[in-house]
Amino acid sequence: MSKEETKDLVRFLKVFPEDTVNTVLWLRDFVWDLYPNSNELIYDNYNALAFGWSLTDRQTHLFCNIAVGRTNNSIQFGFYYGAELADPKKILIGNGNQYRYLVVKNQAEFPRTYMKKLLKEAYSLSRGKVKDAALLSKGLTIVKSV
Repeated sequence: MSKEETKDLVRFLKVFPEDTVNTVLWLRDFVWDLYPNSNELIYDNYNALAFGWSLTDRQTHLFCNIAVGRTNNSIQFGFYYGAELADPKKILIGNGNQYRYLVVKNQAEFPRTYMKKLLKEAYSLSRGKVKDAALLSKGLTIVKSV
C-alpha cells in the first residue's frame, strides 16, 4: 500500500509515549515523502520496534530504518550500510562494519538537509546491492515479524 498503510505500525506504537510516537511518525513521513516507491518493512520485536525502507522485500536491501527501543524509548534513524556512507560531519554513531545511526531527540534538532543527502547516497548504495531486478517492488508495507 505505502505511506497510507499505518494500521499495524500504529498498533505497535501504542506502547510508547505520545511524544515518541509523534516523532517516529514524523520521521516516517519524512522518508516516505522522499522515497514513495520504496517498500516499508516492519519488525515488531520485544527489544525494539524497527521499520525501514527497502527496494525489495528483503532486509539486506534496506537503505534507511527507524528503531524505537522498548526500555528507553530511544529513537534511532539509521542506515543499514551506513559504514559505507560519506559522513563528512561525522554525526552518525557506530563502530561496526555496517550499521550507522543518529539518535533523534525531537523534530527540531533533526538535520533534515544533511539526512536528505545521506538518504540519497544510501538509496543509491542499496540499489547497487540488488543484483536481480526481478526482486524490485514498489510502495509496499510489509510486516516481517510480530
